[in-house]
Amino acid sequence: MEGEPSPAESSDRAIIAASLARPSEFGLLFERHAAVLNRYFVRRIGPVLAEDLTADTFTTAFRLRDRFDDSYEDARPWLFGIATNMLRRQWRTEKRQLRAYARSGVDAAVEETAEAERRVDAARAAPRLADALGSIPRKDREALLLFAWAELSYEEIALALEVPVGTVRSRISRARARLRELLGADGQSEVEPMTAKGTTDG
Repeated sequence: MEGEPSPAESSDRAIIAASLARPSEFGLLFERHAAVLNRYFVRRIGPVLAEDLTADTFTTAFRLRDRFDDSYEDARPWLFGIATNMLRRQWRTEKRQLRAYARSGVDAAVEETAEAERRVDAARAAPRLADALGSIPRKDREALLLFAWAELSYEEIALALEVPVGTVRSRISRARARLRELLGADGQSEVEPMTAKGTTDG
């Protein structure tokens, strides 16, 4: 009808609502967010399992779509919450990925972007940073990586993890402090790209 938004302009909330009556509509949500989720999975557990976990995330989201909180327009926090639960079952794989990342200095997700400056920065910072990330407690690491790699706000992370915003702040603050402790004063420049938004968020 005239005046109605096209599917591409519809909010995630509208797409999910429409999919309750027309399941095929849910495909637009996949098209909109699958690439971002896949890149996040690649960074967390490597490329071997990333595609499968991306598909599993959307399969789960489709099955649970009637539980989506329609007071929110953006489905990313909800999807990343499902993704986080998937990753908790893959913690051994994530530990191996971080160790491999620390040894090689190669971040597969960054390499795929073909952005030379980011590749150079990642190659310089990756080994020590990855090793340090592997030693941070899981809950703190989850919050930090949702912030730095998924680019969610503190409020969105709180939704994804189903915890208060204050808890998100505490976890990210602890993760930052631990990274700085592990990397030392000369590692400051490696930590800042992961935490720079924190001074204005939440």
